[in-house]
Amino acid sequence: MNLTVTVQQGHTRARRAFLRDVISGLRSTTKRLSCKYFYDRRGSELFDRICQLDEYYLTRAELALMDQFAPEMGAQIGSGVMLVEYGSGSSVKTRYLLDGLPDPVAYVPVDISGDHLQQTARELARDYPRVEILPVCADFTQDFALPRSQRAASHAAVYFPGSTIGNFTPDEAVSLLRRITQKCGTGGGLLIGVDLKKDVTTIEAAYNDRLGVTAEFNLNLLRRINRELGADFDVDQFFHQARYNADLGRVEMYLISRQAQVVTLGGETIEFEAGETICTEHSHKYTVEEFATVAARAGLTLRREWTTKKREFAVLHFAVLQHAG
Repeated sequence: MNLTVTVQQGHTRARRAFLRDVISGLRSTTKRLSCKYFYDRRGSELFDRICQLDEYYLTRAELALMDQFAPEMGAQIGSGVMLVEYGSGSSVKTRYLLDGLPDPVAYVPVDISGDHLQQTARELARDYPRVEILPVCADFTQDFALPRSQRAASHAAVYFPGSTIGNFTPDEAVSLLRRITQKCGTGGGLLIGVDLKKDVTTIEAAYNDRLGVTAEFNLNLLRRINRELGADFDVDQFFHQARYNADLGRVEMYLISRQAQVVTLGGETIEFEAGETICTEHSHKYTVEEFATVAARAGLTLRREWTTKKREFAVLHFAVLQHAG
């Protein structure tokens, strides 16, 4: 089956799930929308802009670590690997890792945004002709099958950059990490980016930038729902807000209704009160020790850590324990 057909089928399944998840989330007592739906083409472009903002330290910190330590990370992962990236996006950081890996067999970018995935896969196939590029259009929080590479891989490793794991509660993170251990199997591993706890001012500024790019990124989710699912959100009647919850160690991002209003979607009527919120993202922050404890519950053991000098951000390598199952 060719890439275009695979992406089209994945797109149809994704749209059905999108509608189901949006209606369920907006019918909840506390309204919510999953942050995994931020990344249509426009959302991906806006996120790329966010990553260049002065306030958004996360990407700069992680790229600096990849630039300096990718050969060490590659050696830790080992040769002959099938590298599977969760939420690959434009795969910018992946290039550092592919350059640092000894003889990688295949690279499997997994992303829910089919159009973006297809473009990235073509670019990587051109730039890395000795690595088999096997894109998968899927929601990585759900079950999906790994493609079979032409050349046998010695083991599988998951690359999960960008601190996306912070979007999950600790219990949800454990469930996802367990899926990763099953995907990799004994002898496999996980290289993951984790945003670390630091002063609140720095954290909150990263999600409330002065140029309003993050606000536009958040509001774009409503525009996507209107366009793809036929909803009638008046986007101008919502505004963005992000704040740090110190008790739970996480940033909470919201869209807030400016007035009482009614939205229709998929035959459903959703009512909003003035000031009512839609939670669109949680971003949990950890210490290295805290995250290692979470990962251990999923059958992963910490092998190496790379952190910035100010300990703003960490890239951690975990191995699958022998008894993980």
